[in-house]
Amino acid sequence: MSTSSYKKQDAYAVTANIPDKMAVFQECMQQFNASPINVKKCRQLLAKLLRLIYYGEQFPAQESTHLFFSISKLFQHKDQSLRQLVYLTIKELSATSDDILMVTSSIMKDIQGNDAVYKPNAIRTLSKVLDPTTVTAAERLFKTSIVDKNPVVSSAALISAYNLLPNAKEVVKRFTNEALEALQSYKQFPATQFQLHDYYGSSTSNLPSTSYMYQYHALGLIYQLRSHDKMALMKLITTLSEGSSLKNSLSTIQLIRYINKILIDDPNLIGHLYPILSGFLKHKSDMVELEACKSLINLQHLIKEDQFMAIVNTLQKLLGVPRTATRFAAIRLINKISARHPERIMVVNSELEGLINDSNRSISTLAITTLLKIMGAGTTAVAGSEGGESVDRLISKMTSLMDEITEDFKIVIIEAIENLALKFPNKHKKLVAFLTDLLRDDGTLQLKTSIVDALFDLIKFLPDADAKQLILMNLCEFIEDCEFTELSVRILHLLGDEGPTTSNPSYYIRHIYNRLVLENSIVRSSAVIALAKFAAVCGGDVAKNITILLGRCLNDVDDEVRDRAAISLKFIENKCKKLIVRESRYDLYSLENKLISYLNDPANFVDKFAIEEVPIVSNEELKSIEYNIKINRLEKNATSATNESAVGAEDQTGGRAKTEEPSESNAAAQELLKQQEYAQELSLIDNFVDYGKLTKSTIVPIYLTDKENEIVVNVVKHLFIESQKLVLQYNITNTLPHTALQDISVISQPDNELYEEDFILPLDELKPDQTGIVYVSFSIPSIDEQADLICRFGNTIAYTNKDMDDDGNVYEGDDGWADEYQVDDLDVLACDFITPLYNSNFTALFDQLEIHDTGVVNLTGEGSNRLENAVEKLKSSLNMMALDGSDYVPSDATSHVLKLLGKDAWGGKVGVLIRLASAGGKIAAKIEIKSETENLGGLILNSVY
Repeated sequence: MSTSSYKKQDAYAVTANIPDKMAVFQECMQQFNASPINVKKCRQLLAKLLRLIYYGEQFPAQESTHLFFSISKLFQHKDQSLRQLVYLTIKELSATSDDILMVTSSIMKDIQGNDAVYKPNAIRTLSKVLDPTTVTAAERLFKTSIVDKNPVVSSAALISAYNLLPNAKEVVKRFTNEALEALQSYKQFPATQFQLHDYYGSSTSNLPSTSYMYQYHALGLIYQLRSHDKMALMKLITTLSEGSSLKNSLSTIQLIRYINKILIDDPNLIGHLYPILSGFLKHKSDMVELEACKSLINLQHLIKEDQFMAIVNTLQKLLGVPRTATRFAAIRLINKISARHPERIMVVNSELEGLINDSNRSISTLAITTLLKIMGAGTTAVAGSEGGESVDRLISKMTSLMDEITEDFKIVIIEAIENLALKFPNKHKKLVAFLTDLLRDDGTLQLKTSIVDALFDLIKFLPDADAKQLILMNLCEFIEDCEFTELSVRILHLLGDEGPTTSNPSYYIRHIYNRLVLENSIVRSSAVIALAKFAAVCGGDVAKNITILLGRCLNDVDDEVRDRAAISLKFIENKCKKLIVRESRYDLYSLENKLISYLNDPANFVDKFAIEEVPIVSNEELKSIEYNIKINRLEKNATSATNESAVGAEDQTGGRAKTEEPSESNAAAQELLKQQEYAQELSLIDNFVDYGKLTKSTIVPIYLTDKENEIVVNVVKHLFIESQKLVLQYNITNTLPHTALQDISVISQPDNELYEEDFILPLDELKPDQTGIVYVSFSIPSIDEQADLICRFGNTIAYTNKDMDDDGNVYEGDDGWADEYQVDDLDVLACDFITPLYNSNFTALFDQLEIHDTGVVNLTGEGSNRLENAVEKLKSSLNMMALDGSDYVPSDATSHVLKLLGKDAWGGKVGVLIRLASAGGKIAAKIEIKSETENLGGLILNSVY
């Protein structure tokens, strides 16, 4: 008996009752070689064998070959069910068996026959059995099968050709004409197609005469063969779109995805391809209409306003169809539009309100979040009485819906409300009231945490002080009967940070002290620290009263509470405010990274840990990072499906694999760590030791060549303000095969004579597929000298070529030949001296800044004829943070005000107020700059073009 018989089987495991492998093997060898063949027994054994293989069991090569040989003897029997199982088993065993070509003749015999059951299975099996050296022998069979009148046979041949591509692409290329013929032909099932199966019986009159599925398979194969020939693809698309040759909806959808991919690669073809895509908006299939809408939404930056409204009208029609999946797909696309252009979907408001009570909760949730975005953009007149009624009506519907939906959907709605209030701060009042009401209702820890997180973000980032105070008061009421310790601790921590700066700190002190009396030790410990913060910030009588309250805690039964109270009293007595309330903190990501590096090498323990090398982040910088993460998450949710069609097309056609994007918090951590990494690398080079602290580096390298070039060059700019130095780090990759580059240098020529080159650190050698670094150092002018800091560098790579042998060594005595390679220019602009900064009240901060500059600029360059593109260009060229939702531009706007805030490399704040006006396809910008650093305004004005 097999040892597996003694194993304890899990009744719920998927592997329970799997047959014993050796027992099945021995029985197969016995039955398959028997004469006569027992058809029923052989079918059962083949099914057991397939089950073993599907559950991951593997047979050694010798056993697999024996099985393969024995199974081939079953070709002697003509039973159709047995033959189908034989083909399935041969396909699975072909990967592990030797001498698999011995069944080729039997398979080809079935292909040459006319049996409708044998032939498709035989074709699919043949593609698994053939190797690159024997494919040519079956070429004629595949060609004949592709153009076969039976659509099942044609599909099997097309799929088999697709599977042969990796191993025999040159042979498959010769199938192009047959694939085109199959794509444009009309094939019908044989009259006896469905009668072959007992399931249908005699009721075959209402069954379809064809599925046209062969068109989908033919189109996929042709795209694979022509994917690198744009002209051939364009000809194919034009041919298929002119007539009505594509009858299959899946093939039409695939054609739309190919068009979308071409337009992403080359937007200039939109004029030729848009009429084709717009024609699919009125297709008889809902699937095709949805795919066309999705592709055109992805390309909305290339189409006109009236053309975009055709998409909205199609989606509006699809919202009323009875099929749930279609309604869900349509409202999902409408929700995607609302993230960027909510004013464009105002026409579907009535349909969206009707879907709030849809039986499918996913649809109702999307309807609510979409309506929220429409109201936030101002497309609903929320300022007037009618608009107020609209908001109240939506909130009342959400309130009634909250009792019926699951918590997962509640969390989605909460996140939508939070993002809306962050993006449009002037719409927050009723939304905050809804969140605070929801906080009082019963719910799990996950739901309460999502509400509290949303309220925390609104407190941090909303400019309205009254809204902040209202939220804090509601949080105070919530902790009076909060059953979750972790939430109470977080709220107490927030009250300690925000409460002392409000107009009535005593209100919050009373609620916090109640926690000292009524709660457990963990909450009491947090309450002690919160009270200490009030004493440190407020001072005076407030500090005296808190000292009395904390004195009572010295007799607490818990040692943690007593210790915190004692140390807090000591700090208050000695007026050590910085030890209680933090104004800055260490960069935790850099601190963790340096600690890990320090602890991994015991040799480091000789010296103490250098805490002074860890960068310090101020509260303003920390809030800027957090705000940026929130806004990026909002933008990511808006554009997460932007390239779904293209990715889908590539995935189905062997294209690039989709890579997982890092989360926003991880991205922020990576930026900070990268900055620290650059500083550490430069400090190890003797030439840069005297340059002082690294002020700012380019986090993402700037490519000066295409990534497919023979020599790939990107550059990172390092700025040292203390020593007035700029270091250009050229990362050079050699992709030339069998060629080594030696004595590599970069000739960098600035067009600003105030930039003086100090030295170049060249690279000795670069072998194929290696990357090296060349440093070029410049002295830059001081901003105090009213000098122009804008500069453009012309770059030329100088090197010596030397040939290499097959072993990767340079030929001896080869002196090589000198060569130069010119790459793109590099600009130094205002963005290199500024980092984004957040402040909840831009207007108040802008008025406080003293140094004032103004200017008027006509925006030029690609995409500068639209306000939305101009706003994005200004944000990137100045590297400043857009505040008060000013980065949102309605599609029908002719003027706009952009508010930007940043921190310059010299430590001062800088605010920019830009008034944009569009007329006649041109955009003019009136720029008002206020800063704390002299001469910074001129640098910013010169960077806008």
